[in-house]
Amino acid sequence: MIHEELQNLQQLANRVTKKIEQLELENQSLRDQLGGMRLEIQEKEASLEHFKNQIKISKIVNNIPVENLESAELRNRINNYIKEIDKIITYLSE
Repeated sequence: MIHEELQNLQQLANRVTKKIEQLELENQSLRDQLGGMRLEIQEKEASLEHFKNQIKISKIVNNIPVENLESAELRNRINNYIKEIDKIITYLSE
């Protein structure tokens, strides 16, 4: 009788131990996923900030009055610089 109860307790202890190990593995997996998602969010926030800056620069360029040929040329140069900077940022982020 006592022997059977001890066997039942041992089996129960084994099941609890296996369940704890399973939960620990699942917990670690979820922590890894969370870390990956945090990195992804940081990358997306940086990308969003880059686009916000690009929009601000474009607004500045578009607000330059086009009174003569020099202003139009300056606007084109700035736009070309912006495009080159974007290419470099894209290249460096890869």
